[in-house]
Amino acid sequence: MGRITELLDTAHSRSQTNSWSFAGALLPHEARELLQLAPGARLIDVRSRAELELNGVIPDALHVEWQFWPGWALNPHFLVQLAQATDPEALLIFICRTGARSYRAASACTEGGRGNCYNVLEGFEGDLNKATGHRNELNGWKHRGLPWTQA
Repeated sequence: MGRITELLDTAHSRSQTNSWSFAGALLPHEARELLQLAPGARLIDVRSRAELELNGVIPDALHVEWQFWPGWALNPHFLVQLAQATDPEALLIFICRTGARSYRAASACTEGGRGNCYNVLEGFEGDLNKATGHRNELNGWKHRGLPWTQA
């Protein structure tokens, strides 16, 4: 079994265990590895523009807002914008701040007919450390030392 298949199988197993509708769920380091190995795979960052400017961006990620800040209104054109910017057969890996909005985006794309949708668990900033009230201390893309830059 090749490494791509191994990563996708692990992600799919997580999705099946949790009864999620999308193809799979990846840890940040698995998502990064898959992006490096799988031809045509795309990282879709669904955070708001404000989050990108304040918290940083992931190089080569495609940005399509799931919700707009301020107010957090849903982007009514999300699926259309995504379809215009990606190959219909591409493996899509969704990420947001914590994994919640990217979960909804991966679910919506799956329900819209896309089959290769994956969510990045932990997201860009990770879970909230209840002891300190901060993110980026327990897990997440940034905490794991994966590539990102300040906007």
